[in-house]
Amino acid sequence: MTSVPDIGPHIEAVRAALAGAGLAVGLGGAPSPVPSTGRYAVLYPDPGTVGCESLADRRTDLVVLFQVTCVGPTAEQCLWVAQQVRRALHPPLAVPGRSTWRPEELGGPPVARDDDVSPPTFFLPVQYRLKSTA
Repeated sequence: MTSVPDIGPHIEAVRAALAGAGLAVGLGGAPSPVPSTGRYAVLYPDPGTVGCESLADRRTDLVVLFQVTCVGPTAEQCLWVAQQVRRALHPPLAVPGRSTWRPEELGGPPVARDDDVSPPTFFLPVQYRLKSTA
């Protein structure tokens, strides 16, 4: 009997990769405290999808979609955060007991300005897919 893949270590691997790149990272919201630079990333994962690895119906494959919203006080700094995220997520991530593919960048909309906060800030949501197997 195989166990159901756990999303927790996958989310932690993404968070650790981003933090390892020197980024302040929040899960589902801005990190606390927000860095004085105003540059940070927010991780929004989905619950993942478990799939069969073979016709034997061993459900050990996991696909996690997640969004990293890159935030900065200017459009240029927001894009800088996005580039740091891209670099951090380029190699395969280490998830204990799992083999992972490199996170696949799925893109997102252009940089946008948020005028609902003072001072205004810029944000860019970028989506990724992470696959793993036992």
